[in-house]
Amino acid sequence: MKLQTYQASSEARVAIQTPQGLIDIQKAQPQLPSDIQTLLGMEGWLEKVQELRKQPGLPVIPVETVTLLPVIPHPEKIICVGLNYADHAAETGDQIPEIPVIFNKFPTAVAGQDAVVPIPRGVRKMDYEAELVVVMGKGGRNINRQEAWKHIAGFCCGNDLSARDWQFLPPARQWFIGKTFDGFAPIGPSLTTVDEIPQPAHLDISMKVNGECLQNSNTSQFIFDIPFLIEWISQVATLCPGDLIFTGTPPGVGMGKNPPRYLKEGDICEVEIEKIGILRTKIGKTR
Repeated sequence: MKLQTYQASSEARVAIQTPQGLIDIQKAQPQLPSDIQTLLGMEGWLEKVQELRKQPGLPVIPVETVTLLPVIPHPEKIICVGLNYADHAAETGDQIPEIPVIFNKFPTAVAGQDAVVPIPRGVRKMDYEAELVVVMGKGGRNINRQEAWKHIAGFCCGNDLSARDWQFLPPARQWFIGKTFDGFAPIGPSLTTVDEIPQPAHLDISMKVNGECLQNSNTSQFIFDIPFLIEWISQVATLCPGDLIFTGTPPGVGMGKNPPRYLKEGDICEVEIEKIGILRTKIGKTR
């Protein structure tokens, strides 16, 4: 099952995505909440929505009549993992990490499907990174890795856009400042619920820029798997419904090319992940 968030008047509402259009969850079942983060925090939410989906004659909203938003419009936290593919660590010249490399983005970095993300003023080396994004459901702190799957709502494609010139500002690496410009965390095209992806550790992942495949790998190449990451991160911060975990990128990023290949105005980035879909982002003019 795939979930979407769309704009209705002054509020963001959660809906089931179907080939025919969107089914507004609360309008179909008033006892369920209208926003996605409240829904994901409910006990038994997935079973309730699955049962709802089976009901015949539910009203469908044509997608072309509404404005789609990022599926998680206002995540409390965006947590990112660096150097989580061994080949990517090698292309950056770094050693394979013994513990996860963690950084974060501000919620203002979130963008949705088909977003136009401008090149920020002062950025000359804007790069792409295809990533599998974990969307948290049930929150918690000190989550044991054996229990981690019970806390996952689903998965999205993500593009960890990066300003390499800012990321590597001396005297120390500035991972956070180079990663959190507005719009630098596109996610989508929807939220694919966890029941549809029993093996997220074996998903093909790729990045195309203007139709040319520049990254092509599989999540089986993770250095740290998803349960380990959830256990590691939740030692430090309480994870909440709708929190996003960008799980790292495979080799082939622009700064690793010879010569380096950075994004420019008009480029179309397409992150494709098996069973999840294609996330498209257009790079806009500098502003």
